[in-house]
Amino acid sequence: MAKNTKQTSKAVASKASKILRDNRYSPTSKSVAASALSQTKKPK
Repeated sequence: MAKNTKQTSKAVASKASKILRDNRYSPTSKSVAASALSQTKKPK
């Protein structure tokens, strides 16, 4: 099975973070944003 090497860009991660902090977005939107953040590169 191939390893998934795709990562979320910094710009998308920033927008996803804003969505998670804003209560105006739906739970579905927040779920998608959380998924995007989970695919960002982890700092060492």
